Amino acid sequence: MTLVRTGWLAILLLGLMAASGVQPSFAAIDDAWPVKNRLIGKNGDKSKDVSGIACTTADGFPRSCLVIDDNLQDAQFIELTDGKLVAGSPVKLIDNTFNEKALELDGEGVAFSNGYYYVIGSHGHPRDKEHKVDPKKDADKIGAKIAASSQIVRFRTTGADGKASGLESTPKLRDVIASEPALLPFVDVRLEANGLTIEGIAIKDDRTLLAGLRGPVLNGNCAVVLSVEMAPLFGNGKSPDHRLYRLPLGDGRGVRDLASFGDRILVLAGPGADGPGTYAVYAWDGASESVELLKDLPFDPKRKPEGLLPLDKTSTGWRVLILFDGDKEGAPTPIEIPGSGPRPPPCSSG
Repeated sequence: MTLVRTGWLAILLLGLMAASGVQPSFAAIDDAWPVKNRLIGKNGDKSKDVSGIACTTADGFPRSCLVIDDNLQDAQFIELTDGKLVAGSPVKLIDNTFNEKALELDGEGVAFSNGYYYVIGSHGHPRDKEHKVDPKKDADKIGAKIAASSQIVRFRTTGADGKASGLESTPKLRDVIASEPALLPFVDVRLEANGLTIEGIAIKDDRTLLAGLRGPVLNGNCAVVLSVEMAPLFGNGKSPDHRLYRLPLGDGRGVRDLASFGDRILVLAGPGADGPGTYAVYAWDGASESVELLKDLPFDPKRKPEGLLPLDKTSTGWRVLILFDGDKEGAPTPIEIPGSGPRPPPCSSG
């Protein structure tokens, strides 16, 4: 089934649910938490492209956190309380330029581990929905943009607003990706052609970096998470060991975000391509290729879930915060999800 057909079926299903009096179980925009001060976006305006969030602690309030907008070279500290975000100071992550113009990191995911924030770039071909970029004439510009986004940046922090030190970046994940036969054909390919782009990051056991790929979706129904030994990424010497996981997140779905919570990884799944599609939250053990479907999120073409942050446990599961690409300052919205769910069959390996 094509992504377009799947999307329209999702819209039809929501209409039938409403007509029958069954309400979708996803929180409305009116439930969004307010943001005090301002989350900074492109050209200094309020952010409309929030793409990731992580905090220094996994529970309790207030928390010190970091938010990214994928159109910037910066990230931004925030303080998270139960019901509000307070925007703080920005953190400069990269200084890449082309023809004296700043190039964005295209930061798509944030994680925190052992005193460090980690921010991952998309590692993909720059977005060009209208195909204004010529692959030959603009080859140098495309290459510079890919190099800017093909970085993982980390820095130490105490969690206090503005406290960042020891910032360093690494391009080594790109070499790991290129060494993986299943991924190499999709490197530097446009997203709309199932090209490679990363949208999630989590750290497992303070030693292993998990990179969640929006694309490619392999065989039409296999989402990809790349597991990489972390120390060599930021050190010298041997090439990092890696493993590829194929997760059954549904037809045409890739990873939109990852978040560690206890001994599990929460996976925000969404369409690999632009356009219609459906979203859901899964739980994964970070070691197998089996997942649990915790909650389907009704499709809304104007609200694209991009960030996922665990908040706390409930009597039946967890409460998480969803941030949206396309809404002002991410429209951070809390929802409740079950603690367990059905296990989809393995994805196709053909």
